Amino acid sequence: MAVIETVPSVVFKTRVRDESVGGPNPYRWEDKTTGDLFAGKKVVVFSLPGAFTPTCSSNHLPRYEELYDEFKALGVDAVICVSVNDAFVMFKWGKEIGAKNVFLLPDGAGEFTRKMGMLVDKSNIGFGLRSWRYSMFVNDSKIEKIFVEPGFSDNCPTDPFEVSDADTMLAYLKGAAPAGVSAPRLAFEG
Repeated sequence: MAVIETVPSVVFKTRVRDESVGGPNPYRWEDKTTGDLFAGKKVVVFSLPGAFTPTCSSNHLPRYEELYDEFKALGVDAVICVSVNDAFVMFKWGKEIGAKNVFLLPDGAGEFTRKMGMLVDKSNIGFGLRSWRYSMFVNDSKIEKIFVEPGFSDNCPTDPFEVSDADTMLAYLKGAAPAGVSAPRLAFEG
């Protein structure tokens, strides 16, 4: 077993607006590496099971969006939402929800999520492989703190949402994380 101390190295397939493309869909593909996203930066990351799902859309993403300025005031460079969805789904979800500050990072093939040790089977609800819900504070690619929802398992009959929320992360960054909500560093075989 290895302890994950730094974010895993992967390449994300993203879409970025580019007016030189022209037409009704002025976007082009752009690869972003974990180095591009995390090196030399303080980043809050939260991961969730899927775009357009109830808790993710009603609370998880909107609350991080709502508290974005407070995270920035604490020296956070970026707030990133990771989901095992493709770039098109993440774009449409962000547009529908009105996300303007949180960067929606598509992990379409689940590579980042798998290397984080957070890929779970959610076939019991028709999702297939998705991310377990968690949040983490990353400082220059090093994972300083991670909050993992309880009950981590394949085909979990519930969708715990107790510690990966924006308020818990904000409290941690302010130095007042509630007792008992921290989780140990993740371990994975590799």
